[in-house]
Amino acid sequence: MKNIYLDYASTTYVDKRVLDKMLPFFSRFYGNPSSLHRAGRITKQALDAARAGIANVIGAKKEEVVFTGSGTESDNLAIIGVACANVKFGKHVIVSKIEHKAVLEATKKLKREGFKITYLNVDGSGLIKLPELIKSLRRNTTLVSIQYANNEIGTIQQVAEISKIIKKFKGERQFQLFHTDACQAAGALTLDVNKLGVDLMTFNGSKIYGPKGVGCLFVKRGINLEPQILGGSQEMGLRAGTESVPLVVGLFEALKLAEKIKHRENKRQTQLRDYFIENVLKSIEGVYVNGHPRRRLPNNINISVRGVEGESLLLMLDKYGIFCSTGSACSSTDLTPSYVLYAIGTPMELAQGSIRITLGRDTNKEKLDYVLQIFPQVVKKLRKISSVK
Repeated sequence: MKNIYLDYASTTYVDKRVLDKMLPFFSRFYGNPSSLHRAGRITKQALDAARAGIANVIGAKKEEVVFTGSGTESDNLAIIGVACANVKFGKHVIVSKIEHKAVLEATKKLKREGFKITYLNVDGSGLIKLPELIKSLRRNTTLVSIQYANNEIGTIQQVAEISKIIKKFKGERQFQLFHTDACQAAGALTLDVNKLGVDLMTFNGSKIYGPKGVGCLFVKRGINLEPQILGGSQEMGLRAGTESVPLVVGLFEALKLAEKIKHRENKRQTQLRDYFIENVLKSIEGVYVNGHPRRRLPNNINISVRGVEGESLLLMLDKYGIFCSTGSACSSTDLTPSYVLYAIGTPMELAQGSIRITLGRDTNKEKLDYVLQIFPQVVKKLRKISSVK
């Protein structure tokens, strides 16, 4: 049986070159970077080098780079940290309805604590409606958080344009900060914080062939954050706890390698993505593509198949060694579609039959041809027994 992994938006393997850079810091150089002795100074130098290297890639200063334990933690620190540290400027936060749950759950917490949250609508392709953003901005708005590229449907937001809108409204005497979750965008899109015009930006290692368990938050100099993990004074006092030097080293190496091959991989994966979409639409009736037709990540394919359930499709493909994920939040007891698909207006019967296929460095035409051979067979079998019409 072939094993074809097509769930790179969920996580990637660790590139061997990244692992090689990490290994010495697990058992040879293991000092605490906060220690003053030589063993600590060695790891502190590695930590500082990684911080400076990442800062260089994203166009930031090294003291603006904060290491965390995940993308989720970075999102939480950005959303809750900004809101709670700047209540004197207001208690209003704006996000879109299709943000990652790390952002949406953070806003739910803020709402319980008395903050006002505006959830922006998106159009049928997943782009936020800029006029609605303009109308939603208030004098007491402290933070706007819009995901750079959606993890489910791959739609890429107009981050630089959003930044201009916020800055134009902000003027000289108002206080609004702009955060973007760039976890899915990293490795495919520019992370230059100056070109994007963001004040805070999240990304992590597990989406760029780096290690799991490490995240990064860009925090523009001068921004006040309330720490969410308390203890020591690590990470400029914003995130207590001994830094995991192997993971940080791995994050930097992964980001550096991803930037080096970005343009080549984008072109290759875009061609494979479009090839698959074209052929799956030809071979199966009742298949629809979700997300923006052009402003989408090179590796993202999110489709809905009429007459099947996403989970059944996923499990049947798994039997043939094809590993992808469902774009639907369906389960045996809950047929509610994904909140992202619901937000873009996907009909219930199609949202229930959605599936996300994401390509990666090991994906090639031969593997996709195998999937295109199996996919119609699976759909035909499921339609015969499915209650979904």
